[in-house]
Amino acid sequence: MKDLLAALRKDLLLQWRGRAQVIAIFAFGAAALLLFSFAIGPDSAALREHAAGFLWLGLLLASTLALAESFEREMEEQALEGLLLLPASPRGLYYGKALANWAHLALLGVALVPVMVVLYDAGTLRLFSLVGVILLGTAGLSAPGTLYAAMTSQTRARQTLLPLLLFPLVVPVLLAAVKATSLLILGDPMGQLRPWTTLLAAFGVIHWSIGGLLFGRVVED
Repeated sequence: MKDLLAALRKDLLLQWRGRAQVIAIFAFGAAALLLFSFAIGPDSAALREHAAGFLWLGLLLASTLALAESFEREMEEQALEGLLLLPASPRGLYYGKALANWAHLALLGVALVPVMVVLYDAGTLRLFSLVGVILLGTAGLSAPGTLYAAMTSQTRARQTLLPLLLFPLVVPVLLAAVKATSLLILGDPMGQLRPWTTLLAAFGVIHWSIGGLLFGRVVED
């Protein structure tokens, strides 16, 4: 637990010091939502119908930048190797970094919601439920994203390899997150929200468990 808290504190501090990068990633996600709205056109009904999908697509694209950036500092002057030489478990280091990435992505997702509301006229009164879906969805992105960011951090083409490895794995997470968000925006007369959020939580548990088991082998290799 001490290893996890120390790693989490370190990564949150680094994110705070690099908050200009966080703002740039948010601007990228907002720009993606703006471009997607241009693709639909002035049809307000179609914009609202596709708002959930575009929100998560914009968040997914922005998340690759955030996840890749999370290991940039560890690769400077072989800092990752130095961390592994400490009397700390790789699993603790993984969960600390994954939690920091989760906080980053969740904050990014919540910040993109007002942009979605303005561009797509896709507001909802169930704000707490929407935040809950964002938390579950970003948890499903951050766990495998942290693992694959570690795998690709030592390659020259890491900016290309990360999305190629990550996107196919998180398709079920995205489908469940988009469906749950769409139900909150468009209405849920059949009561389908709970099964989709349960599925989303199940994917998160699986990804977090597997990531903790494999991280040590990934970074040591």
